[in-house]
Amino acid sequence: MKIFCVGRNYGEHAKELNNAIPEAPVIFMKPPTAILKGNDFYMPDFSKDMHFECELVFRICKNGKHIAPQFASKYVDGITVGIDFTARDVQAEQKKKGLPWEIAKAFDQSAVVGTMQPLEDMSLLSRASFELKKNGVAVQTGNAGEMLFPVPEVISYLSNYFTLQQGDLLFTGTPAGVGPIAIGDVLEGSLNGNVLFTTHIK
Repeated sequence: MKIFCVGRNYGEHAKELNNAIPEAPVIFMKPPTAILKGNDFYMPDFSKDMHFECELVFRICKNGKHIAPQFASKYVDGITVGIDFTARDVQAEQKKKGLPWEIAKAFDQSAVVGTMQPLEDMSLLSRASFELKKNGVAVQTGNAGEMLFPVPEVISYLSNYFTLQQGDLLFTGTPAGVGPIAIGDVLEGSLNGNVLFTTHIK
């Protein structure tokens, strides 16, 4: 199982981090060990500036390679919301040195995956709404229609480089509003008004 992630897929988020708007999907990956087990996220000791990034997450349902965009919807069967936890201070240091920043993104337990929902309505690929609350206050809201690179386009792009396999996950990028977490915070992610995960920061 692979975890694909799209960076800078919402224009306002790219701006808030002073990143250029990309001309093609920005792709990075997390290993299976990045998936958070349970509801508690324990702050790692290598970062003093851990951020939440709430995202729509899709599940790949069959193997594919060189998938045309018009057929991409046939390769997903599940949708949920998740968090791409990011050690922002570590990422900034790596970027400053021109080095890869997997250690800031792909560390153990860095990927929250909410309860997977069957993707029976394919229009959700372009209109699903999601929200993240921190301690009961909405801090991020987003809609699939705001993505710079829509889900079918991302799937097609990925399949030119990687064989997509059943069970792979696709994190599709975060909207504006990312921010820091602290011990004691409670994060709650919802999809179209339905809460799909609650994560406690320890």
